[in-house]
Amino acid sequence: MNQRALLAEFVGTAALLAGVVGSGIMAERLSPSDVGLQLLQNAIATAAVLVALILALQKASGAHFNPAVTLAARLSNELSTRAALGYIAAQFIGAVLGVSLANLMFELPAVELSTKVRSGPHLLLAEFLATLGLVGVIQGVVRSGRAHLAAYAVGAYIAGAYYFTSSTSFANPAVTVARALTDTFAGIAPSNVPAFIAAQLVGAAAAVPLLRRIYPCDEG
Repeated sequence: MNQRALLAEFVGTAALLAGVVGSGIMAERLSPSDVGLQLLQNAIATAAVLVALILALQKASGAHFNPAVTLAARLSNELSTRAALGYIAAQFIGAVLGVSLANLMFELPAVELSTKVRSGPHLLLAEFLATLGLVGVIQGVVRSGRAHLAAYAVGAYIAGAYYFTSSTSFANPAVTVARALTDTFAGIAPSNVPAFIAAQLVGAAAAVPLLRRIYPCDEG
């Protein structure tokens, strides 16, 4: 097991969640009466943090920060099962830590279950498509020989997906679980988490054969 890679996934996912949740709390406080502006601020901050973290940690672990991305890498034989399980464990632990740190930075309880209901078939469709698109973008960039541009591609996609999906594009099981632990702008009620994760995993799995059809072999 590559300890350096696991540490990178842990730190990167923690920092990502601190960015997602922290910027959501700040947006609520800066623009308390304008939900549209809150979403814009949250989207820009999240995309910027993602670009920075991927650039910093891509060489160490591939900068997945997302069990759905790790699942796709395993299905594509880019990771062993053991390595994938290690990545996923590091991502979930890091995500919970990141949310707790964000809560504490804004003088909130370290863990506070969200009351924000996010339910309905339309949101599950959005999560399926958001995750399909995210994994597709990552694998498309890599398979076309442009892995060095992955940070910018992922940041741009997430910024856009905040707006073109009705769910605001969680697209990440670790993010989804961790966001149930903050009763703020970015939160999701714990009861809605399993369905979101199921839709995300199906979307990630569907992206793998799709990208194999588009890029039958790596075109470096």
